[in-house]
Amino acid sequence: MPLPKLIATAKLPTPFAVFTMRAYRSADGKEHLALTLGDLAAEGPPPLVRVHSECLTGDALFSLRCDCGFQLNAALEKIASERRGVLLYLRQEGRGIGLANKVRAYALQDQGADTVDANHQLGFPADDRDYGLAVAMLRDIGLCRIRLMTNNPAKLDALVRDGVEVTERVAIERGRNPYNAEYLDTKMTRMGHLIGARGES
Repeated sequence: MPLPKLIATAKLPTPFAVFTMRAYRSADGKEHLALTLGDLAAEGPPPLVRVHSECLTGDALFSLRCDCGFQLNAALEKIASERRGVLLYLRQEGRGIGLANKVRAYALQDQGADTVDANHQLGFPADDRDYGLAVAMLRDIGLCRIRLMTNNPAKLDALVRDGVEVTERVAIERGRNPYNAEYLDTKMTRMGHLIGARGES
């Protein structure tokens, strides 16, 4: 995979902390962000990292159909509380199928399909994301040893497979509500996400 190109760097003040924001452009022309905080090379436990895929409906429009916006806020809050860490924001809307197809998948869910079957009915895998970009961005930042904030073992396995040393998986569970309970249960039972009791072992 061609390495993403660093385009620009600037400060990003947020309610949580003042992050350094790095904009990258990947070979397909998409632009991605890395938010960093603190001295990532300091002694002590490896930095906390969240690899977050874009979710316009959840992150910006406050959708209750998923837990993405809740996880984004929780990740920034946790990194800020440790005064050190990284959040990668990848342009992989709808687990990689794009915004319009995600709306199509929502329509199928309105008719009774779960999130996995909806993707399959549209001709996509349950999860079409590629984490090679995340690995390349982490390497550019200078990180090869991290604590990963995720409930998704496939994400963890993908980073480890590409050479990132993950010393700890940090659970991130926020935002369960009546609109997304079935979606979260499907992620647990059909996609192997470590949610609830499965994430406590």
